[in-house]
Amino acid sequence: MRLTTILAAGVLAFAMPASAAELGDDGLHKAEWMRDTFRDMREDLAEAGAEGKRMLVIWEQRGCIYCTRMHAEVYPDPRIDALLKDKYFVVQMNLFGDVEVTDFDGKVLPEKEMAARWGVFFTPTLMFMPEEVPEGGTAAEAAVATMPGAFEKGTTRALLQWVLEKGYEGDEHFQKYVARVLADGDN
Repeated sequence: MRLTTILAAGVLAFAMPASAAELGDDGLHKAEWMRDTFRDMREDLAEAGAEGKRMLVIWEQRGCIYCTRMHAEVYPDPRIDALLKDKYFVVQMNLFGDVEVTDFDGKVLPEKEMAARWGVFFTPTLMFMPEEVPEGGTAAEAAVATMPGAFEKGTTRALLQWVLEKGYEGDEHFQKYVARVLADGDN
């Protein structure tokens, strides 16, 4: 092996955070805080509640550069990683996947059709579920917050914290919350 090849490999090894998620066979990032479930939203919500956690559905797709950025630069942040591990029950969905998903109303569809049903068309998209879902509703109707896109660490952490604090029930809009948190230097 040439010295330049060895040096390049070494530089790349240090460029990626040690805790960045690896790619699974489906081409999606697999973080240790993601749950491998049967994708039955009712069962997942019940399990999240039993663990004292909030349910979060993360939509991703193979080759998503924004998903890669989140897994390489944002999620490994120690404060974000701790929130995801300790406070959230995270279910990953594939925007173009064929795994069956059971919605809260009992409707069963492949992931790609459920994404259309829920209005998800961009990755990553984060969908935060309430602690309880009314009978007969869908995940899209029940979600207390849905955030499409890749964001910086400060906004991502603020969103995770805002949901835990049930900011969606109060008078402070999320954008005002983010501005306040960032102004207070708590980013």
